[in-house]
Amino acid sequence: MKKWSDIYSRFRNVKWGIIVFFGSVCVLLSSNDATAQSKTGAWSLCACIEHAREHNIQVEYARVALVNTSVELSRDKAQRLPSLAFSSTQGWGHQKKADAATGNLKSMSAYTGNYSLNGDFSLYEGRKLTNAIRQREIEEKAMTQKVFATQNDIEEAVARAYLQILYANETLKTNRQTLESSESQLSRTKGLHEAGSVSLSDLSQMEAQYSSDLYRVVQSENDLALAKLQLKQLLELDPEEDFEVVFPELDEKNVLLPLPGLEDVYREALRVRPEIKSQQMSVESSFLGEKIARGGYFPSVSLSASVTTNHDSKSSDSYFSQMDDRLVENVGVNISIPITNRKQVRTNVSKARLQTEQARLDERNVRKELLQTVESLHQDVVAAQSRYQAAVQRVKSTYESYRLVENEYKAGLKNVVDLLVEKNNYLSALQEQIQAKYQAVLAYKLLNFYRNEHIDI
Repeated sequence: MKKWSDIYSRFRNVKWGIIVFFGSVCVLLSSNDATAQSKTGAWSLCACIEHAREHNIQVEYARVALVNTSVELSRDKAQRLPSLAFSSTQGWGHQKKADAATGNLKSMSAYTGNYSLNGDFSLYEGRKLTNAIRQREIEEKAMTQKVFATQNDIEEAVARAYLQILYANETLKTNRQTLESSESQLSRTKGLHEAGSVSLSDLSQMEAQYSSDLYRVVQSENDLALAKLQLKQLLELDPEEDFEVVFPELDEKNVLLPLPGLEDVYREALRVRPEIKSQQMSVESSFLGEKIARGGYFPSVSLSASVTTNHDSKSSDSYFSQMDDRLVENVGVNISIPITNRKQVRTNVSKARLQTEQARLDERNVRKELLQTVESLHQDVVAAQSRYQAAVQRVKSTYESYRLVENEYKAGLKNVVDLLVEKNNYLSALQEQIQAKYQAVLAYKLLNFYRNEHIDI
């Protein structure tokens, strides 16, 4: 019971240490985040991340695996202790035996009892036990890093889902404003048609544009609802629980930020990312696996001791006299020297070496994947910022063109087709600007996250 208590205590300390750390970070980064949900009922990004790191089911899986590794470590350490076992056999026997005087068969029965106390203690086993304990300790540390890595994956997923909600919300606002403008233009066109100033064809085109804008609003509402649902699922919230998020205002200063150097980000990521640390520990664990396998070449020495006694009902002596007279005590040293074992040890050593080589290759692959991820994020920031700057200029020019054509349309100098072309050009540029803005913000936040900066908006 004490062992389980120690294991749970260790796991609880790790668990709450993680919660306290990231909770402190959230408070330092945003003083309003801690109270945002309680006051408004809406979730900030920091609150979402903190909740997901604690409650997401993938994180829980990783924590269970960590506890399981701790249990196995406790079991391996217990192998250092001596073993002690008590056994007892109680029996009753019956037989027919010839009487020595008369020669007649006579029924005889007897009750017997045997008692044994056996102990064993390993003195030397080629350091296999010591290396196994060290290996398990490293595996426990590696599993802790895997918990951190899983939490990082969840944090990235939450950040992506949260930014998708912000993007969908801004798109919806833009489409609603466009719909209001279309409604106003349609109303004006109907009036002009009734006055005979515009044709039925122009009115039909304006009605088609209004229907298209209305469809975009409905589609944007569905996109926003789906984005909220995806984030809610990441947070493991109940279906009936209300869920709204905080919508911070993001402008140009949140997009056009100084870009950190690629080499600096990668170097820092190699130093702090838990997946790298976990893989390095796996290599070290595999190397200890080789030592454990080579321990099979060495002899093993153990100490054994036993105490046995018995009694039976046929004896004329008393129970305690029999137990004392028949007491047998033994102490021995057992030595086992491997001579030939059908190449089992050699095969185990070869397999352990291959596992070490596999672990080294896995580490190289993780480093490679990390570099590719950092390079991709870095390029995404560069591309998104460039697209955003170009989109801002395009929005300005297309809006000015649209405004001029709209004024000319009101004056009767332009037809509906000219107006709708300029309007759609403006809406296309505006959509590109919104998309580039949120792509730049997300890529920049994730890039800094890889150099150990917490994600927050």
